[in-house]
Amino acid sequence: QVQLVESGGGLVQAGGSLRLSCVASGSTASINYIGWYRQAPGKQRNFIAGISRGGNTYYTDSVKGRFTISRDNAKNTVYLQMNSLRPEDTAVYYCKATADARATDYWGQGTQVTVSS
Repeated sequence: QVQLVESGGGLVQAGGSLRLSCVASGSTASINYIGWYRQAPGKQRNFIAGISRGGNTYYTDSVKGRFTISRDNAKNTVYLQMNSLRPEDTAVYYCKATADARATDYWGQGTQVTVSS
């Protein structure tokens, strides 16, 4: 089992920055991949960025050049640095860990990001 807790959300003006954190606990050694997703009101949850066990990173086109995913293995934490925020970035942000040989998915509870214009 893996538990995830996100933090760092809040209200920011357009053009501002936030850094989200996703802290993992439990069977962290079994985690192969952690991704960040977001869900705006009335819309589906979409992939934003991910980082593999090997350190490879992946981004959706809309955040490339603005968002950066990174990790601190000693703290079992994955970060999402978000710069140049736009009102359309407003959403609940979730992290998801994919773990063990069965690729089991675990989700955090989400953190709200609101970008005002």
